[in-house]
Amino acid sequence: MSVPSYKRILLKLSGEVLMGEQQFGIDTDYVARLAQEVKDARDSGLQICLVIGGGNIFRGMAGAAKGMDRAQADYMGMLATVMNALAMQNALEQLGVPTRVQSAVQMDQVCEPVIRRRAERHLEKDRIVIFAAGVGAPYFTTDSGAALRAAEMRCDALLKGTSVDGVYDADPKKDSAAKRYETVDYDTVLADNLKVMDASAVALCRDNNIPIVVFSIREQGNLAKVLSGEGTQTIVKKDA
Repeated sequence: MSVPSYKRILLKLSGEVLMGEQQFGIDTDYVARLAQEVKDARDSGLQICLVIGGGNIFRGMAGAAKGMDRAQADYMGMLATVMNALAMQNALEQLGVPTRVQSAVQMDQVCEPVIRRRAERHLEKDRIVIFAAGVGAPYFTTDSGAALRAAEMRCDALLKGTSVDGVYDADPKKDSAAKRYETVDYDTVLADNLKVMDASAVALCRDNNIPIVVFSIREQGNLAKVLSGEGTQTIVKKDA
């Protein structure tokens, strides 16, 4: 499947992929492998923004389900995303890639605040920008944060690297007959509740005409394959 040529992308990684084969936390070797894939993509001429979830450390909705105040739990989840962003920044800079972390929750000692024009300048200077802490407010997921930053930074596409190699009409882990979409439109994703991203993130991408490319980041080298149009993926777009 051919994919359009992108100049600027936002890569959204789930926090869980940073665990590698662990049950919790950050596998530094696995993060280094991911960083190498991101570096290779950047070396091909792409401008790259990153958003990383926090589920490997703390997930706000899970905390709320166990009786925590939802807003408090979500703020804890935001801090988890900052930790992951700093881990990825460290891995990228060890590979010689200049990287800046911008957090929607201000913490000047460890990273910059989110300033769109400054982020634009970083990208123009061939730096990678990692956006952390979601949208800076509770009740929004990092998917929504990724969609917001993709729109704000005028990205050509939002690439979502997960543990699944695309969008299916059912959960492929539970239903062996589940069929993968090559392409699917935003409205079908929303109407059929296909669990690509949360509804507000999909709607924001739809309203700004940002294609969502869903692929498995766990397969080594898959990011480069997807960017070249060779990898297994699903593209969510208008009039699919």
